[in-house]
Amino acid sequence: MLDDSDIQKGADTLWAGFQDKVPQTPLSVTFPDAGIEDAYAIQQRFVADRVTEGHKIRGYKVGLTSKPMQIDAGIDEPDYGALLDFFFVQESSTLNMSDYIDPAIEIELAFVMKEALRGPGVNTADVIRATDFVLPAIEIVDFRLARKGRRKGSGIFDTVSDLASCGAVVLGGNPMRLEDINVANIGGTCIRNGEIEEVGISSQVLGNPINAIAWLANKLAELGDITFEPGHTILSGSFIKLVFANPGDHFVAEFDSGFGRVEITFDQGESP
Repeated sequence: MLDDSDIQKGADTLWAGFQDKVPQTPLSVTFPDAGIEDAYAIQQRFVADRVTEGHKIRGYKVGLTSKPMQIDAGIDEPDYGALLDFFFVQESSTLNMSDYIDPAIEIELAFVMKEALRGPGVNTADVIRATDFVLPAIEIVDFRLARKGRRKGSGIFDTVSDLASCGAVVLGGNPMRLEDINVANIGGTCIRNGEIEEVGISSQVLGNPINAIAWLANKLAELGDITFEPGHTILSGSFIKLVFANPGDHFVAEFDSGFGRVEITFDQGESP
């Protein structure tokens, strides 16, 4: 286990990546003997530091929800990250490429809580009862820790430390109630500049996105007695592969079952 000074060093390294927009040395290299519990401790310290500065936790995200991604990461369960207030951007915005290091697009469903929800023992019925509505969403993934140079088989340590690689959250403004949809059968398409890049279906998220929300509530209780608060937004996990963004790209996430679309554009980047 890392000591307190090492945990703080890891959290400070992440913050340097956020501020400087330069990929930092992977923490799996800095701390080669650390374990997954240390990675979560670094993430929690980073979040605590931001809260001390006046930022707020607005929710959480589930990552690595598909089996192929878990196998590739060398784990047998998803991971998670906290969503701080500065992650949220308005749909249809034009984003500055310079605000990100290596952004990529995922599409998913966001659950907005009506009631507090805390594990252990959270089940499907608990999630349904506690959910106010569900929104279509784009998650922009980014990497404050360099993807190159990571120790083989240790990528999950860097991903977890780095808030599950969340870069931004774009919520669509078309809420749907769980009782009005089959949440396990929502199709989604990622379109870049008018061309289809990826297609998926929500059942690829642990069989049903509700399962991802239950898993996360129980995992947070295990790691720190953390509660989903009313109004929290919980990203349930992507059902497409990453699509890396280029300067000038316009992305549309098309959802069926009445969810509509979510759009975002990246600017042309810095002039040469």
